[in-house]
Amino acid sequence: MAAAEEGVDLRKELAEALKKSRALLCYECGKCSGVCPVARFDRSFSPRSLLVRAVRGEDATLIEDVNVWSCLTCKLCDTRCPAAIDYGLLTKSVRAFVRHEGGEGMCTHGGAVHALTRIMTSKELEQDRLGWVDDSLKISKKGDTLFFVGCAPYFDVVFSETGAKTLDSAKGAIRLLNAAGVEPMLLPNERCCGHDLLWNGDVENFRMLAQQNLAMIEESGAKRVVVSCPEGYATMKVDYPNHFGDLGFEVVHLTELLAGEIEEGNLEFEGDGETTVTFQDPCRLGRHMGIYDAPRAIISALPGVELIDMQRSRERGICCGVGGWMNCTSFSKMIQATRLREAKSTGASVLVTACPKCEIHLKCALKEQMLRDELQIEVRDLWELAASRLA
Repeated sequence: MAAAEEGVDLRKELAEALKKSRALLCYECGKCSGVCPVARFDRSFSPRSLLVRAVRGEDATLIEDVNVWSCLTCKLCDTRCPAAIDYGLLTKSVRAFVRHEGGEGMCTHGGAVHALTRIMTSKELEQDRLGWVDDSLKISKKGDTLFFVGCAPYFDVVFSETGAKTLDSAKGAIRLLNAAGVEPMLLPNERCCGHDLLWNGDVENFRMLAQQNLAMIEESGAKRVVVSCPEGYATMKVDYPNHFGDLGFEVVHLTELLAGEIEEGNLEFEGDGETTVTFQDPCRLGRHMGIYDAPRAIISALPGVELIDMQRSRERGICCGVGGWMNCTSFSKMIQATRLREAKSTGASVLVTACPKCEIHLKCALKEQMLRDELQIEVRDLWELAASRLA
């Protein structure tokens, strides 16, 4: 979908999305609402209601409805829909239309993250993107593989009060690549991938970010781009080609690359002590991109670490409660508390994540004293955990 400023009729685009998403085949059975994590706590929200109004062309009610921005876009509803409707595609198009018509959601954290990503659209912007890279990390100026860091350097500062250390995740990812014999290139002026802006209807600025990233990757000569962030991976793997065609390079998620190296015997771990962990399936990595086995293969390769899945895992896994920095509400906290209790019920002492936002949101929830005292569970990043056990 191209930006309105380029002469595209977003009402026409929405009509086309209704067809592509199969929304016109809705049975109105309500199964989407029955399984929706938001609808479970917020009775004013219903995926079906949003779909029906979009199909009927009730533009005015869509523009004024705050629930347009309440969807987590986790695609859990897709797993239950008997008509195989793509609610993610529909929601993305509805938001682009509503935003163009003057509607806008309530951003979390005062809109700081969205403002930061829009600042990155400036071609004149020069960032200190690699100030965190130390001598323990082996990187190259030229090569076939580029590691796309994502927003970890910014998240590490903005969300430091949650206890999340997203730069430790980025460092761990590079150490794991190094252990697998890869010394990746990094982009010294990398931009945000644009995921959050795209999913919140700001197609124009998403495209500006994407175009700059693509130009820098092309200039680097990379043949393979490795991404650790699930949202960055889905954006580059799916949305970039949808908007710009063939990219000229392969996009690989770090879990798949490392799982392959482990299977071939090229990556070994060590460690003492027994630890029981459970795994939080990121929505973008799991339901959006179908990657479930690779992260589990990495965890299972760690000596002394026992993995026990939650009752709702893989395609049934529950979102961390916030999508695109748009809908952090009391209902989000209820979703997070439910998920953390489910993790604790496995007997695990550690909840492993593979997404910086999952880490941020779940650690934020554990800042609540009562919940922290009740659960006594640690949230830990997969890359940091695995890197700490490298042989």
